[in-house]
Amino acid sequence: MHCPHCTSPSTKEQRQKTTLGYRIFRCFACKHLFHERTNTPFNYLEYPTDIVLLVVVWRLRYKLSLRDVAEMFLERGWTFTHEAVRDWEARFTPLLTDQLRRKRHGQAGTSWYVDETYIKVHGKWCYLYRAIDHEGNLVDSRLSEKRDMEAAKRFFQQAVEICGHAPEQVTTDGHTSYPRAIREAIGNHVYHRTNKYLNNLLEQDHRGVKQRYYPMHGFGNVEAASRFCCAFDELRHYLRPRSRREENVSLAEQRLFFSQRFADLQTLMMAVS
Repeated sequence: MHCPHCTSPSTKEQRQKTTLGYRIFRCFACKHLFHERTNTPFNYLEYPTDIVLLVVVWRLRYKLSLRDVAEMFLERGWTFTHEAVRDWEARFTPLLTDQLRRKRHGQAGTSWYVDETYIKVHGKWCYLYRAIDHEGNLVDSRLSEKRDMEAAKRFFQQAVEICGHAPEQVTTDGHTSYPRAIREAIGNHVYHRTNKYLNNLLEQDHRGVKQRYYPMHGFGNVEAASRFCCAFDELRHYLRPRSRREENVSLAEQRLFFSQRFADLQTLMMAVS
């Protein structure tokens, strides 16, 4: 293992371990002692990394409040408060979002369905711009306090950057902000369809974030809402067992897929430095 202080490969594992069971190493070059989590976002945590990641995933994936998550882990012998869950969510969901976005870079199709849905933040309605491709796979999501041309333009610019390519066709509900935003952010070559009935695919897909959002009774600020909604969409897409619409996937295949994806997710996050 390379030294995180001087990057020297001349290190040796020590006999003792940390209180959480992580291996300790000594660097022969700079004489520093370090362990497996040194210089990672998970350093100085009083709980194992896999437990913290599980807390974050449960918080995003299931309809649980902060206190629900803390109580469920209390039954399993891990004691922490709901504020710890809030802190871990704030610290590690951006890491999760970045890793999953890098992993799906370039995988979205060229026909996009774009729409916005309402999210209540501190008593006020905000707009969650979302886009999926013709197979139902996530393109991107972005929270905005306003619903105007500038917000739509920023969304398209971000979507193109994350996907790695521009779409050939965009379907929207006909809102007046979209034509100019598409022209300026993507180009005149994109075919723009404006029929709300053609956008039913995305309208149905909004149910995922809506059903997860309702039990939370809103968000305290825009930053927290944006962080949670983007991470939720990314995780939901990553754990989606179907890569195509109406694909027939048996229950056994769904369970196997979920287990494999969850194990890969743990490996992906453990490798973050």
